[in-house]
Amino acid sequence: MNKRLGKIFKGDGVIWMIFFFLCMISLVEVFSASSNLTYKSENYMGPISYHAFMILIGAFVAILTLNVPCRYFKLTIPFLLIISWATLIWVLVGGESINGANRVIPLPGGITFQPSEIAKGTMVLITAQILSVMQRESGADKKAFQYILCIVVPTVGLIGIENLSTAALLFGVIFLMMFIGRVSMVQLGKLVGVGVLFIAMFLTLVFTLGSIEGNGGMDTSREDAMELTAENKNAIKGGGVFHRFATWRNRILKHLDKQEVAPADYDLDKDAQVAHANIAIVSSNIIGKGPGNSVERDFLAQAFSDFIYAIIIEEMGIFGAAFVLALYIILLYRAARIASRCENNFPAFLVLGLALLLVIQALFNMLVAVGIAPVTGQPLPLISKGGTSTIINCAYIGAILSVSRSAKKKLSNLTVKQI
Repeated sequence: MNKRLGKIFKGDGVIWMIFFFLCMISLVEVFSASSNLTYKSENYMGPISYHAFMILIGAFVAILTLNVPCRYFKLTIPFLLIISWATLIWVLVGGESINGANRVIPLPGGITFQPSEIAKGTMVLITAQILSVMQRESGADKKAFQYILCIVVPTVGLIGIENLSTAALLFGVIFLMMFIGRVSMVQLGKLVGVGVLFIAMFLTLVFTLGSIEGNGGMDTSREDAMELTAENKNAIKGGGVFHRFATWRNRILKHLDKQEVAPADYDLDKDAQVAHANIAIVSSNIIGKGPGNSVERDFLAQAFSDFIYAIIIEEMGIFGAAFVLALYIILLYRAARIASRCENNFPAFLVLGLALLLVIQALFNMLVAVGIAPVTGQPLPLISKGGTSTIINCAYIGAILSVSRSAKKKLSNLTVKQI
């Protein structure tokens, strides 16, 4: 029996345990947090059955991916790049709007596909390949920096039009990969300078063009539960390239506004997500209310997605929240251990890039849930309810396991060869 399981669950055992715990937590918390979905659909088991099915598919994809030797991942780069750019353009032109932004492509059978999930992994894969091929004794070749930016910047731009937080997350991961890949500090310093200048110009445009009346500062995820004026609806649905500026401006202003508001004066409709997330965290009383006993899940429109960490804190307490955080930190640490043992550069860069992609997104989701970062709409990887994101994140885990299983181990820590 153990031999049979060993043939299926190959690769790093710690990664498998982390994956198992995250999936189990996901099933419990999504089931608890989906009260709004069950009420609307009048189907008590429907939402969790769908999510469980997605996790099973994701686990199957992870197993398939880990059985592919990591050296073959490089062969998929041209196809994934074409698919990424084509679908990112498609979603901008004919995508389905979710919370005021075109982020998914509708497919037959009520299925939706989120192109940014494929694009993120593709950029990590391409960056790992360029860095590995262009490693020299003194560091990465200076042209590596140019090649990476020529591919990553257009992709980040396409994603950022509708999903700024995902674009920023991806660019941050690529920057860290270049730092790890020994790209010249002078080049990285210049990139930081250009980035600061770009952010300043961007914020100027957001605060200039993003009329604060665009959506009234309201939580568009609760549009189904609130009456919007005709002007607000038009601002949410239209506006060309700048139609997200109002949302970004309002989120920034809300986050920067530290003025104390008396409980009696707090507008629960205007700031519903943040308010009920805070209530969920405070009402946990450190030890939590227990799985399935959340109250705020009925008021948080994205309780099963963007704010599921607040529900985890409410039900599992501080210790449960710390356990979830520890799982992601251990995932990153374990990925670094796997990378340190790789003889070749490509699998080492790939496993670190994928781990950074998952862990940084998770940390950002947690920061939003506890009110440290502004609302962005980033789900908690491998825990939040999702279709495309769940399956693709499982594929990332499979790729990490593939590296741990098939990458050639170096005999000495003093020797690093190139692929």
